Amino acid sequence: MAPTATKTPAAADSPPVGPRIHALRDAMGLSLRDLAERSGVSAPMLSQVERGETSPTLAVAAKIAAGLELTLSQLLRLDEGQHVAISRAAGRRHSERGGHRFEELTPPLPGQRADVSLHVLEPGASTGGRQDPPMHEPGSRETAVVLAGTLALVVDGARHELQEGDSVTFDADLPHHFENEGQEATRFLAVIAAGLRRS
Repeated sequence: MAPTATKTPAAADSPPVGPRIHALRDAMGLSLRDLAERSGVSAPMLSQVERGETSPTLAVAAKIAAGLELTLSQLLRLDEGQHVAISRAAGRRHSERGGHRFEELTPPLPGQRADVSLHVLEPGASTGGRQDPPMHEPGSRETAVVLAGTLALVVDGARHELQEGDSVTFDADLPHHFENEGQEATRFLAVIAAGLRRS
């Protein structure tokens, strides 16, 4: 009887991991060579994995995950029960500090590289107080959309006036804050994307 071949455990025995690796690498602004240096997996191997031409072993997938600043479980989505996560209004995280109210609209998922929050600034109020969170991680980018009222963004010493319907995108690792100098409350959405700056 011929010996039975043993199959090396592969990370892609479940859903293909290649497109996910490519999307995560692109979101972080990394080239194949960058990820190769960070992970210790060669650029040609990474390219084959991303194109679905080969399935990485679990050991190789673990190295790639580390290069993407994720755990292996996060990369393979082993710790996610499903691919849809609904954030119900009644269960969202809220906070209020001196005329600045905000709530997190995105659930705290592993490996998530973007967060969406809804903010309300009362007249005369501003963000960036001593009790507010610190500046975002290096390379972060923020987009704010004014839903109602007027809003001023002060980023790296420069002031930008925004009206209802306006949006702005800026490097969020620079010193910045928002102000409401109008007579009515201002509502705006903020989207923080981590590690996207390419320069």
